[in-house]
Amino acid sequence: MGIPFVRAQDEQKEGGTSRIEAFSDGVFAIAITLLALDLKVPEGLSQINSQNLLGALLGRWPNYLTFVISFVTVLIMWIYHHRLFQVVRKPETALLFSNGLLLMLTTVVPVPTALVAAYLTTPAASVACATYAGFFSLIDLSYDLLWWVILRQQPGYRTGGALIPKSMLISLLGFPCYIIALIVAFWSPALTLIICCALWVIWAITARAPSLQAEA
Repeated sequence: MGIPFVRAQDEQKEGGTSRIEAFSDGVFAIAITLLALDLKVPEGLSQINSQNLLGALLGRWPNYLTFVISFVTVLIMWIYHHRLFQVVRKPETALLFSNGLLLMLTTVVPVPTALVAAYLTTPAASVACATYAGFFSLIDLSYDLLWWVILRQQPGYRTGGALIPKSMLISLLGFPCYIIALIVAFWSPALTLIICCALWVIWAITARAPSLQAEA
């Protein structure tokens, strides 16, 4: 299927990045909503009473934990995505594809989340948590790719004298941290989840408006 050529002025005439951002916002919204589908009402109680229901609710703590971790992570991802597109002026084909890769990975977030929730308290917890960390390492790489494409396609912007914005340099730290979390999972699945939560700090810092300045 061919990609039609669209001039930059035509893209701006149609609203610039508004269509891309609207589509992306929809994908993020759906992905973050799907996370809640794994929060189910306990069924099959041996006896219906308050004690059994409370025990069943507390027994689903892995579902609540993974929901919160993934929800906050996707929320920060969305904020980061919004900030990145604040500097985009000419959305070209490479940007559309790199953004599409990120969105594809985002839609899959509920799967590793459910995997960890299902196996966190079993002997398979290490594999589940390693898969979770490995998956988010791919998301981190997709963001780095999006950063790189944006820098290459925005010739009207500079980075205050630096070849790479500080926020992008911080973002690059995310990938090796997720790889470390993946490896650590085979010794301590709980520590892997702690590392993933600690990476919220990196995501939060890089979610600020990119330090690109318009050239005079």
